[in-house]
Amino acid sequence: MTHLKTLLATALAVLSFSAAAQSGVQVSDPWVRATVPQQKATGAFMQITAPKAMRLLEVRSSVAGVAEMHEMSMADNMMRMRQVKEIALPAGKAVELKPGGYHVMLLELKGQVKAGDKIPLTLVLEGEDKRRETIEVQAVARPLGATSMPAMKH
Repeated sequence: MTHLKTLLATALAVLSFSAAAQSGVQVSDPWVRATVPQQKATGAFMQITAPKAMRLLEVRSSVAGVAEMHEMSMADNMMRMRQVKEIALPAGKAVELKPGGYHVMLLELKGQVKAGDKIPLTLVLEGEDKRRETIEVQAVARPLGATSMPAMKH
């Protein structure tokens, strides 16, 4: 029976991988900003490149009660943040979710996010044909002051 369970788990993993590979969506450099104890929100960032026009409709994570997509923009000399229902992913063009722009807010955190933690994210995308797909991502938590790529060490 154990052999059968292992075989089934392996088959499911291969099917999941091949479904993601078939879609061709690439997620690069996923990261989350670490938090201090008792902090209830943080941001998640990444670059997403879709081979065909798609939309990012939803993000979920087991570490947060709520995950929302947000956009920061300048209006009347004030930085404003607002929730968005979707993020357009033009065909072949990398869309960067970054501090100060589009990003994911992880709210109602279930615990502290520490530098080095691996944070699971589920991205829900939809193509122009209305077919949806999910992509599982592991985002690495960076220190509190992180704003983009980690500094190179020489």
